Amino acid sequence: MNRRTMKQATITHLLRLALVALGLATVLAQAHEGPMAVPDVKAAVAKPARKPRAQLAVGTAFAPDGTLWLVGLNADNQLFVQTTTTTTATAPSTRSPRWSAPRVLDTTGDAVSADGENHPKLAFGPKGYAVISYTQQGAKPYTGMIRMLRSTDGGQTFSQPFTVHADRQEITHRFESIAFDAQGVLHTLWLDKRDLETAPRGANGKPDYRGAAVYRNTSVDGGATFGPDIKLADHSCECCRIALAQGQDGHVRALWRHVFEPNVRDHAFASLDADAPQMPQLVRATFDDWHIDACPHHGPGLAAAAGGGFHAVWFGARQEGGQSVSAVRYGRLGPDGSPVADTVRRLPDERAEHADVAAQGARVAVVWRSTDGMTSTLKVWLSADGGQHFHVKTLAQAQGDNDHPRLAQQGGRLVVVWRTAKEVQLHDIPW
Repeated sequence: MNRRTMKQATITHLLRLALVALGLATVLAQAHEGPMAVPDVKAAVAKPARKPRAQLAVGTAFAPDGTLWLVGLNADNQLFVQTTTTTTATAPSTRSPRWSAPRVLDTTGDAVSADGENHPKLAFGPKGYAVISYTQQGAKPYTGMIRMLRSTDGGQTFSQPFTVHADRQEITHRFESIAFDAQGVLHTLWLDKRDLETAPRGANGKPDYRGAAVYRNTSVDGGATFGPDIKLADHSCECCRIALAQGQDGHVRALWRHVFEPNVRDHAFASLDADAPQMPQLVRATFDDWHIDACPHHGPGLAAAAGGGFHAVWFGARQEGGQSVSAVRYGRLGPDGSPVADTVRRLPDERAEHADVAAQGARVAVVWRSTDGMTSTLKVWLSADGGQHFHVKTLAQAQGDNDHPRLAQQGGRLVVVWRTAKEVQLHDIPW
């Protein structure tokens, strides 16, 4: 081979490598909305058709009578509920509880999101109120509406779905969270991009607005009517769940991934007063100082702590020993949401993801899943002294697709529901 031929072969090889790299970059970018997006190179790189990811994400909650409910999508993408009264008072765990037959609900043909952080939810309130919320996927990418079904008979019957928010533009209304406070007021929060749509354009032609916004409203009659859309905060991360928890005083608190200036993806905390018409004072709850121009699709968890304050779990990257370390972390927050010094620690699993937290008195439980690419493992981290010391236990393993672990609590009973491609597992947390 002469020099010219060798040079042409080298150039051809480098071009092929560049195209492959561009193809990989596109695949990675498609998991993120907004700043990470790169030009589409489908014409340059042929990619095999990918099987759509299974819509396995569920919501779960205890009804007042102690029945555990689950809401999700079946194989035909129909919204369903099922229940179980299985108790495990004499056993630490049960993989396959006796669930009732799934009951399909009428969603009038809505395309329901049931994937990871954006999944259907359940909440029970006073007077027989029960509500199910979900994001109705829009025709345009990243658009949607927050929809709800309501019941006044404890879930025996549900209404047809209706849109919760007053704004009906075909824009982002996604990643909703719902909770009743101690007074029976229903709080609904969601990520919203109406302010990005109206923001002035910068020199690059793009809106001068970071991320999305958190909007909210309230209902005092179990979802029959709603108050106005109220902005809770500008500049939230675009695709992370919002954590809600009722404090010791009965008020609901919110914790979400926020975009602090100039582009730091830490977490903000706010108290939700039922009648507050204006944006509250936000408190910065984490100080990882993670500079990333993308959304990690990984929201936090929040639980009230005995004696005041909160337990929190979140994913982020922070400097440790001169290196940036990405991990799920646990920490304590004060009553106002500010971090409590010297309480932050990494979970004892470098592959931990999508953790959640719950507490009862001095007992604290953190659950998560981890995967090695083939096998997913469900784990729990337990503390009997308010989060000062923990020990870890493995609850289950599964092959193939599976949902994030979902915690549900009623009084002293705490369970984790884990939906896999084969079954819906139920594990009582061994306090």
